[in-house]
Parts: sequence; C-alpha cells; structure tokens
Amino acid sequence: MGKEFTDVPDLFVPIMHMILMIWTYSPNYNTPARLVVLIREICNAIISQCRKYIDGQAIFGCIKNEEPKEAHDKLTLALETCSKFKDAYFEYKGKAKGANQWKITTNALFVRLDSFQERCQDIMHFTSTIIQFNKLQKIEIGNTKGKQLTASVMQIFEEFNKAVEEFMTVSYDIMDIEKRQFDDDFFKFRNRIKELERRLASILTQSFDDSDTIIGKFKLLDSFEGLLFRPIIQDELEKKHITLLELYKQDLKTVQQIFMEGRSLVDRIDERAPIPNNLPPIAGALNWTNGLYERIKEPMERLSTLSQSIQDREEYKDVQKLYASLCKNLREFEDQKIKQWENGVEESTEEKLNQYLLVREETPIAPEGFLRVNFDPVLVRLLREVKYLQLLDIKVPERASTLFKKVNVYRSQTGNLELIVNMYNEILSTLLPVEKPLLQERIDKINKSLQPGVDNLRWNSQGIDNFIQQCMGIVKEVDDLVKKMKDNVKKMQELMAKWEKPLFERKNKPLFPEDLEQTH
Repeated sequence: MGKEFTDVPDLFVPIMHMILMIWTYSPNYNTPARLVVLIREICNAIISQCRKYIDGQAIFGCIKNEEPKEAHDKLTLALETCSKFKDAYFEYKGKAKGANQWKITTNALFVRLDSFQERCQDIMHFTSTIIQFNKLQKIEIGNTKGKQLTASVMQIFEEFNKAVEEFMTVSYDIMDIEKRQFDDDFFKFRNRIKELERRLASILTQSFDDSDTIIGKFKLLDSFEGLLFRPIIQDELEKKHITLLELYKQDLKTVQQIFMEGRSLVDRIDERAPIPNNLPPIAGALNWTNGLYERIKEPMERLSTLSQSIQDREEYKDVQKLYASLCKNLREFEDQKIKQWENGVEESTEEKLNQYLLVREETPIAPEGFLRVNFDPVLVRLLREVKYLQLLDIKVPERASTLFKKVNVYRSQTGNLELIVNMYNEILSTLLPVEKPLLQERIDKINKSLQPGVDNLRWNSQGIDNFIQQCMGIVKEVDDLVKKMKDNVKKMQELMAKWEKPLFERKNKPLFPEDLEQTH
C-alpha cells in the first residue's frame, strides 16, 4: 500500500489533462457544476487514499511503539500529496484560457480537502510535540541545582506521557474529518501542554541562571534542542538572550586583554609567553592565537542563530563589531609571524645546508681532536616548525616544504653520524698512551675515512649514505677491537690481583721469655 500511495501524485497531471480535454471538447460536461462535482470526487478519493495509508490507529500504534517520527513522516507525505493535487489543478486552470476559463471559486472545490489538510497539520503538531518532549527523558542538568531541576524535568515528562495516553483513548478515528469531537479533545491536550511548557520554561530559566559560563549556558540550550522553538519557551528565553550577549561581550574583552598581554611576551620570546613547552616558537604562537579564536568563534556562531529581534538590538551590533575587530587583530598577528618566519627560512636554509657534515674540535685528550655532527640547530628548529605548522593546516613556504620532505633522511643521517662520532670520540678518550701505538694504523684509517665529512661532504651533497655506511663499518670494527682489548686488560688485572698476597708467610722463631721482653 505504501508504494502505491507514493505513486498517487504521478497520476494528478494526466487526470487534470484529461479533465481539460473534456472541458474543451465535450458539449455536455464543460459546465462549472459538473467540473465542481468531478474535482470534489477526486478530492474525496485522495482523502480516502490518505486515510488508508495512515489512519488514527496506525498513528497511535507508532506512538505506542515509540516511533512517532514514522507517523510524522507519513502525515507529511499525505499533506504533500494533497498539495500536489491542488498545484496540478491550478496549473491546468491557467491553461484553460479565453472563453473556456474555469470560473470556479476555489473554496467550493477544496472545502473537504482543506479541512483534511488542517486535520493532518493538527495531528502533525501532536506527533512533533511527542518527538520534542521525548528528549526530556535523557536530559541531565548540571551545576548546583542540577539534581533538583532534573527531577522536576522528569516529573513534567511523566505528566506529558499521561496527557498523551489520555488523548489516545478516544473512540474515533482522528483522521476522520467528520468527527468534530476531535477539535475539543485536541484543544484540551494543547492546553495541558501549554501548562507543561510554562513549567519547563521556568526550569530552563533557573538552570540558565545557575550556569556560570557562557559555554555552559549554550550546552544547556543544546540539551533542550527542539523544545526551544515552542512559543512559550521561546518567549521566556528571549529575556535571557540579553544576558548571553552581555556575558559574551565581557568574554570578548577578556580575550582581547589576554591577547594584548601575551602578544608582547611572544614578540620578546619571553619565558612567560603562553606557548606550550613542546611546541616551537612560531607554531606555538599560532596555536595560542588559534585557541583564542576558537574560544570566541563558537559563542558568536551560536548567537547568530538567535531570533531576529535579538540581532536587531544595539547590544548585538556592538558585540559583532568587537568580535570582528578582535578576529582582525588575531589574523594580522598570525600573518606577521608567518611572514617573519618565511623570510628567515629563505635566508638561512641554503646557508645551513651548505655546511660540512662533521666538525673537529680541539681537546687535550687527543691531538686529532674530537668530532661533532654539524647539523645546525636552526635546521632542527625549522623542521619542527614545518611539522607543527602542517598539523595546524597552515601553508608553509615551498623551500621549507621541500626540505621537510627529507626530514626522515636527515633524521637517519644525523642519528647514524652521532653513533659514529660517539664511537670515534670514545676510542680516542679511552686509549692509554701505551695502547694507542698498537692501534695507530687503524686510527689513521678511521681518520682517512672520516675526512670527507670534515672538508668535502655537505648536507646537500650526494653520496652521504654511502659515506656513512663505509665509516660505520670501519669505526665499529675498531670500537669492538678497543672494547675487546680493554676487556682483556681488565681480566689480566683481575688475575694479577690474586698474586698480590704471598704464597708463604714466614713464622717467627720461638724465643725465651727474657729474650721476648728485650725485643719489646
């Protein structure tokens, strides 16, 4: 039946075309009286089809099964079907021109169809009220009075269910427009709902006053979503919208003050700057300003959905101006930081990548000097900045983006070079002067293999990975040899330590008492 009913509107245009043909060419049926009867009969047939598709018992069944939306959707389809027939009628009435015009009063044609549509709208109001009030069973109000106010909401929900149950006890089909008793029963139901709405508006007002923050107040309104547009509740809430505007205006001023104070600290790179310790300077500054923007953005978007009467007030226009000014300042600060960083990137990147891989540093421990990996901290900071800026969806310069594509390559190269350098420095620092000549040939081989990294290879050179692989093998071989040698020396020392105690101890010669006294 459902599928057949959805196909009904497709028949309206062919039917009206046939009626127009009859009106134009038939000598007996082209009178207003006959046309009125014909259109009324079609209206009655449409009403009959609608009632077969969704009747009173089906509506009550959906409500009992906790599916009022299904009933609401079917009623919507029934209303649309009636409207489409009327649209088809007026379309073909416009085509009947000249002497063949349809000079018929609309009320005479659609009196029953209009009454049926009104009945459908009333029942749709009934089902939409159930959908809205059903949300009360899931509401939990917080803050100091939350428990008491939540209990009051549950009581209203129970009384609402009783009102619905009483309405559904009617003995007639509520979709039958001949049953005029519906008007009285529905009037009583609506009066009971209005009283519940007044009580609910009072609870909402108390909860609103009990909430401390503007976000908390908006979350409270979200929990009552769907009920806020009911006239009684909406009228009561409009008084609170002014409070929301004042609170948000104060919050905007607070954010503006935070921004002005924090901005100077960020510009001076002060340790008190509001930047997380795990973020680099530029990304940290942008993350901070983005947080301030997000703080003011959501409330403004919520306020823009309030009623037009609120948006027409001077208070709302003042808030809009303050919000626009603050957003402009935040964006200008972000643009300034990004441009400043971009200029630094272009100036320093090429220079730093052109440095040698390794640097020798003098030390009294070894005449050759220790080695240090020469990957400039500026490049490390740049790569960190790019990483976090991309996480923030901020466009970075092409040069920095190209550099960041090799971040894993640089991480691997610097990590392996650190291992090589640490092993090399440890070899030089642990060898004793008497041990070093034993390994001098091998140390010279290491120095020769590492020398390209000191005076030839740069970070933008080719063949760095091959250089690292070759050096790693040579240095590790010597490192293992030194450790083995040190272990052998340690074992020899442990063995020699056992011979520190004499194998035999000479005992004293026995003495006479008088000789013993003389010796002491």
